[in-house]
Amino acid sequence: MSLNEIKNSFQKENIDKWQYIDEMYLQHALLFDYSKFIKNTNISAIELVDDKVIMTFRDSGVRFICIENDKRLAPLDTLNFGSYEIEELYMQLNLMDDRINVFDVGANLGWYALHVAKAKPSSCVFSFEPVPSTFKYLNDNIALNGLSNIQTFNFGLSDSEGEFSFYFDPELSVNASLTNVSGNENIKEVTCKVKMLDAFASIENSSIDFIKCDVEGAELLAFKGGMETIKKHLPIVFTEMLRKWTSKFNYHPNDIISLFTGIGYECFVITEGKLKKLTHVDEYTIDTNYFFLHSQKHASKISNFLIK
Repeated sequence: MSLNEIKNSFQKENIDKWQYIDEMYLQHALLFDYSKFIKNTNISAIELVDDKVIMTFRDSGVRFICIENDKRLAPLDTLNFGSYEIEELYMQLNLMDDRINVFDVGANLGWYALHVAKAKPSSCVFSFEPVPSTFKYLNDNIALNGLSNIQTFNFGLSDSEGEFSFYFDPELSVNASLTNVSGNENIKEVTCKVKMLDAFASIENSSIDFIKCDVEGAELLAFKGGMETIKKHLPIVFTEMLRKWTSKFNYHPNDIISLFTGIGYECFVITEGKLKKLTHVDEYTIDTNYFFLHSQKHASKISNFLIK
């Protein structure tokens, strides 16, 4: 039974006072269990605040609102596995200068934007999140952390513009995409706005120094819609390329690699805290997150971080 169910049972005199105390203690004891459990994770605090659960990341101090029923939130993954994409985040921060513009394509609830904005306070993060309910939590998390160097936009980026159906799993918000990539039955369909990076950049007239792109298989579409901007600014690019997702959009991760190598980029993965060059993805490739650095513009960074 839940806390409220136990309390209702006591108020209806279905259980006596001592039964009620014993039943409630079994529930309350989880608070002490969690206080011991989090010591071995990158979560330093769990707050219960009037209908909200807020967790604080130990290494960054970033606070994050947890959504009920979402199994793959970054704080929950951190509790489950000790940390969350920490190697990838540290490499991104090391590759970033102190004062840059970062484009966060597929911002979700803001884990990435919050960490970058806090670590690089002189930089500006442009966060794009098309799903309205997710967009609300993104802004709630930004306000919770008092960060003023994040701009949010309630639309996605692709190779065409308009309003399109997105498929959204309430239990796996990170899987929102232009197609039902997970194949789950409880997927919700929501209409969202989509724009092209090239069109957006021409209006904003902002430089782009770093792009993080995680749009559940539609990464190639996002890049194709921004190639003129990418050619102009030559940003560092960090992107997910997951074969089981890209196949839903009828392309292979190697198509993204070809797109970027065609304009002078090299592809890398992280190995032992360093960058390792990768020329293609095959059935033996286990990496899912990749860096693209321009061979000339980013030559010094490649030299500094390339595994020997």
